[in-house]
Amino acid sequence: MCTLESERLILRPPRPTDIAGMVVWLGDFNVSRNMSRVPHPYHEEDAEMFVAGMGPQREGRQYCFSVLRKSDGMFLGGAGLQESGGTLEFGYWLGTPFWGQGFATEAAYRLVSFAFEDLGEETVHAGWFYDNPASGHVLAKLGARHNGSHMRECRARGMDILCHDMLLTRADFLRKQAA
Repeated sequence: MCTLESERLILRPPRPTDIAGMVVWLGDFNVSRNMSRVPHPYHEEDAEMFVAGMGPQREGRQYCFSVLRKSDGMFLGGAGLQESGGTLEFGYWLGTPFWGQGFATEAAYRLVSFAFEDLGEETVHAGWFYDNPASGHVLAKLGARHNGSHMRECRARGMDILCHDMLLTRADFLRKQAA
C-alpha cells in the first residue's frame, strides 16, 4: 500500500497509532451518522479490527488511508476506495474539529487523483446522505454529477437513509480542475 501526499495532508495506510483518534472522531455521532458502515457507538475494538484489516469490508479491491495533517502529524480522519458494483467507490471522513477547513476536499482530490492516475480508472463514484450537503458540495467541487438516489443502510442510525449517488469520470475531473 502506498502513501499519498497533497499540499497539507498525508494519506497513508492505517496504523495502530491511529486507533485512539479513530475512536474519538468516529465515536462522535455527528461523524458516524454520515457513514454507512460505521457503528455508533464506535469502540476501540472496532478500530483495532479495521486497522488489522478485518473491519466491515466487501470483496474486491480496497485502498484505505488515514488522513494526517502534514504540519504536525495530527490524525484527522480517513479516506478510501473500495470496489462496489464493478467500479471503485470513494469515501472520506474527518473529525468535527477539522470540518470547514478544506481538508475533506483536499483529501478527496488526492484520493481521486490516485484512482485516475495510478490505478487507471475511468470512473469512480461516491454517495452522500441527503442531510449531509457539505459532502455533496465536496463531490461537486471535484466535478462529480448526480447519478440517482436510493436508500442506503446507515449502521450508526440503525436505519436506511436516502443517499445521493455521484459519478465522477476522469474527463469531468480533469475538466473541473482546468477551469
